[in-house]
Amino acid sequence: MKSIRNKTIDFPLEQAREYLNYCVEGKKTEKIEKNSVVIGDAFKNIKKIEDGSVDLLIVDPPYNLRKSFHGNAFNKMSTSDYADYTEKWILAVKPKLKDTASIYVCCDWESSVVIGTILANHFNLINRITWSREKGRGAKSNWKNSMEDVFFATVSKDYTFNLGAVKQRKKVLAPYKQDGAPKDWEQTEEGKYRLTCPSNFWDDMSVPYWSMSENTAHPTQKPEKLIAKLMLASSNQGDLVLDIFAGSGTTGVVAKKLGRDYILLEQNELYCAWSAYRLKRAETDKTIQGYSNGVFYERNSRPN
Repeated sequence: MKSIRNKTIDFPLEQAREYLNYCVEGKKTEKIEKNSVVIGDAFKNIKKIEDGSVDLLIVDPPYNLRKSFHGNAFNKMSTSDYADYTEKWILAVKPKLKDTASIYVCCDWESSVVIGTILANHFNLINRITWSREKGRGAKSNWKNSMEDVFFATVSKDYTFNLGAVKQRKKVLAPYKQDGAPKDWEQTEEGKYRLTCPSNFWDDMSVPYWSMSENTAHPTQKPEKLIAKLMLASSNQGDLVLDIFAGSGTTGVVAKKLGRDYILLEQNELYCAWSAYRLKRAETDKTIQGYSNGVFYERNSRPN
């Protein structure tokens, strides 16, 4: 029995049929439309997406680790085989991107060595974001692994970057005034703050946990807040966002909350059902933990 406060989405497949009705079986469709959760092999279903239609690609591929995904398993490969696997999905998805599209790829410290090199062969590699995931198992003979990377790349030099949408709101500890007026900061009901350009190190994330409504039993779920930053920076309302390893649907949920269109590809039926459940809920609940009124708040804090 779960605690009343435990909000984790983890219903089994036998209870998922009503939500699977909102999903598309990839093998039964010839063309994938926007705002679809598509069940089936990503490499086969990518072909059914219109060429040159995607504004933003967000990918969280399996890291090169042995991992179980509710009935499916990803086995650790040799470095060369994992490079071939990465090359395969990049070549498959590349024709679907607009010339103005941006790409974000999640990875850990080990897979980033492979992924970053291959991305640079196909796209303009712009930056690498590192975020503190705050969790991680301790190790007796190694440093605890509590950081992950997100590579930022673009198809061309012409791309969207909405700086104003993702500026960081920081407390002013030593407020400076010029001619009696605040200089580069503002007085709010919550205190003195300034807006600064965001860096490529993010320490304000909370990995979804049991008492958060966004949490699912997916083993590698990313925070909605993380995806929201990427999406607000590199897309506009009405743009099409694609995730080819959708997991429990975080990319689609955030897209719906922020007024973007989405296509989610996922082979695991159970994860597709969880995605559909979350998307249905997002029709009325637009909240994103840690983000309110255009402001990204510090981890484990909330606006008054």
